[in-house]
Amino acid sequence: ARYKGTLYEALQYYLQDPVRPQRKPELGMVQRLDRGTSGLIVFSLHPRSHKPMTRIFLEHQIEKRYLALVSGAPVLPQGEIRSLLARSRNENKVKSVDRGGKEAITRYRLLESFQNVSLLDVDILTGRSHQIRAHLSEQGHPLLGDRRYGGPLQFAGSLIERPLLHAVRLSFKHPLIGVDLNFEAPLPADMKQILEILKSETHDVPAA
Repeated sequence: ARYKGTLYEALQYYLQDPVRPQRKPELGMVQRLDRGTSGLIVFSLHPRSHKPMTRIFLEHQIEKRYLALVSGAPVLPQGEIRSLLARSRNENKVKSVDRGGKEAITRYRLLESFQNVSLLDVDILTGRSHQIRAHLSEQGHPLLGDRRYGGPLQFAGSLIERPLLHAVRLSFKHPLIGVDLNFEAPLPADMKQILEILKSETHDVPAA
């Protein structure tokens, strides 16, 4: 089945009516995250809200912020990466191209820098697949744990099991009720542990 083993399937099970379990909830997938990315994700629960919610995400009427642990440190403490992204079928990833791709805009701000590792606050003005991963990798600062985009796979002798990207904040006005909504997700255990180690002592991370 298409949704077998996904968060979508888990939510359908969690929200099912105990009296009428055969009746599926009206669940809509408004926003996605790359596999392995932690943090906030949005679903709609009422059929009237799905199209309006999807529209505000497509029209970028929302603020999405991420925390990223990357290899190295950017030259500038903040900046904007703008390119056309297209999928490379041979490499099974996206990359910047001169023409034929979709516009992607990524802004970053350096929060903390350690030896060979930096913590970035990332804001995306477009929601392209693998956008943050591709843009940061092309800048020479791939995400820790991002095998597909050339990121270091080990830290302090331990394997990093996913690209260390976390959707930390979502803010938007609900399109039906007009209420400003703001959500934050605490830092996951794997990123928190690496930051604690970095702050306590310096560890080298292999070059990407």
